[in-house]
Amino acid sequence: MVLRQNREGLRRPSIRQVVVVMPSAFTLGNLFFGFWAIVSAFNGNFRWAGWFIVFAGILDMLDGRVARLSGTGTRFGAELDSLVDVISFGVAPALLMYFLDFSNAGRFAWILCYIYVVAVALRLARFNVLSAGKPSTGWFTGMPSPAAGMTLAAYYPFSQTNWYRASLAYLDLQHEGLVVLMLLLAVLMLSNVKYPKFPPIGIRSARGIFGLVVHLVILLGGLLAPEYFLFPLGLFYMTFGLARATVLGLMERPEPVAIVDERLVDAHDSTLPPPLSHERRGRWGDRRQEPDDL
Repeated sequence: MVLRQNREGLRRPSIRQVVVVMPSAFTLGNLFFGFWAIVSAFNGNFRWAGWFIVFAGILDMLDGRVARLSGTGTRFGAELDSLVDVISFGVAPALLMYFLDFSNAGRFAWILCYIYVVAVALRLARFNVLSAGKPSTGWFTGMPSPAAGMTLAAYYPFSQTNWYRASLAYLDLQHEGLVVLMLLLAVLMLSNVKYPKFPPIGIRSARGIFGLVVHLVILLGGLLAPEYFLFPLGLFYMTFGLARATVLGLMERPEPVAIVDERLVDAHDSTLPPPLSHERRGRWGDRRQEPDDL
């Protein structure tokens, strides 16, 4: 009898409870790969450190999708996601770049990595403030931190490809190029440049079909040739937002200024109404000060 009561007290978790936990599970998986990337970069395994950051980005995308589709998004989940993103897409890519290239570049080379991490933290804090209680739009304000982090993470695998060694390695731009890239990503994350979100997937509208094609292209490119595909994709995404903002800024026309025709008028011109005398101005001022009759 007691055993039956204990069994009745141990209820199975409902589907609703499992669905609520899933976004947080994806977020913690994001943190797992971000931390693993830091350990791998410290041990000199730069290739897998970059891939672990990419895996963290995939889980970051999935936790948001699951939360929106299931309607289980919470304030706790949003705050946890931001804290994890600072590690996976701020600290992990910065340390990857530091151990890869900047550790022997001078005493203060780490400050560049610190600037990048600060930009990621401020970008996420601004996103939380701007998105609180507001409907989601199809654009990000500033480059998203996962996109910036995965762009840095995909650099080292891309630099080890045969195409890179045959066409770009002779320029010897690794150090200078990474400095410019990290600073540019930091500035774009804090800027007001608009970057598009992933388009929705569907087959009943042109936008849905376009979103399906975009997802398939990214999926096939990431699976078949990730070393060749992901880093150029990150550069294209970064350049797209910057080029779009530049074109829109050049197309904006200044508002026309009304031109006032200023002419010298003779004081004795009979066609103009006589100026108000001080007596009439004073009388009107006294009338405005008198209380209205009730």
